[in-house]
Amino acid sequence: MKLLRQITDGLSRWLDSVAQTIVAGLARLAAPRTIELIEGEGGAFAIRVAGKQVSGAFPLLQPSAGPGGDTQATPADSASSLKGSRTEIVLRHQRFVFRQLELPRRASEFLDGVIRAQIDRLTPWSAGDAAFGWSKPVDIASDRIAVTIAATARTAVSPFVQAASRLGADSVIVSTMQETATPGGAAIKVLEHSARGPLAISRVRRALAVVLLVAGLTAVLSVGAAVVVADDLSERQRDVTRRIAQRGAALRAGLDAAGNTALARLERRKHEDPSAVIALEALSQVLPDHTYITELRIEGRKLQIIGFTRDAPALIGLIEQSSHFTRATFFAPTTRSPSDPGERFHIEARMEPVFTPRT
Repeated sequence: MKLLRQITDGLSRWLDSVAQTIVAGLARLAAPRTIELIEGEGGAFAIRVAGKQVSGAFPLLQPSAGPGGDTQATPADSASSLKGSRTEIVLRHQRFVFRQLELPRRASEFLDGVIRAQIDRLTPWSAGDAAFGWSKPVDIASDRIAVTIAATARTAVSPFVQAASRLGADSVIVSTMQETATPGGAAIKVLEHSARGPLAISRVRRALAVVLLVAGLTAVLSVGAAVVVADDLSERQRDVTRRIAQRGAALRAGLDAAGNTALARLERRKHEDPSAVIALEALSQVLPDHTYITELRIEGRKLQIIGFTRDAPALIGLIEQSSHFTRATFFAPTTRSPSDPGERFHIEARMEPVFTPRT
């Protein structure tokens, strides 16, 4: 059970991480337009799109209602401009407490942890109850840096975030400017809220879970189908092998039984009849170098040779010595004329089969 719980927790964390990555990547690709709402003296908000001031004011909240007030009736064109946008609400510096903090320069690598740990000392609120941020670090003497911290109660800025979210903003950033900041200077971001991020992450997470479930079921079905198909193929292979063996046995039995077939006759002739090629090879090996054959005839198993030699009677013994010939004899008289290179002989012999007949 413990192992199963660990696997489930790990899978859940993996789904959350992948879903957040996908949503963040889609958000970067979507590149929503940015709209700035800058709080004025009377509490109304000026609209700035792409760095350009838009005529008119955006009464996001009642000036007299304070942070917990209700949303005023917003002009239709102003309200529709927030839908699907990245809204940056720049509040007046009077709503915030500013503190300057000096730190060693090495602390710039982990400012978030350092400042979060000292919020309750620098402001009236704890880190969980405060909306806070800090400016870009500035180098000062003695290898130190100075940052300006802006903080206020989270409940003081939540109504602005909720109002912008109700008007359709995808993400809301709350920031402020220092009282001494120059026009166009960098604002201090104190809060960032993604209105649709949790919902999108939840949907992506559910979609990933469904995909994993379908993939798992598909894998299980594929393995099961593979096992069934493999068993079926193995059975078919065994059946084919069995049929081949049976057919081979039948063929072998038929060949053994059918002695009068053409194949049997060829086999018998191979073992019973002598080979002319082998006979010629054997004859060339037993005849001496001074013997020349001018005529050779083969009729069945009878071999007849006619030619010239120095010693005709000696050829009978040489031919009889070969296992391929028997019954060597002269079938015509041996003659000799002055124009012949030697004695003219006429010898015949019986050729013997090369292979031993099967019993």
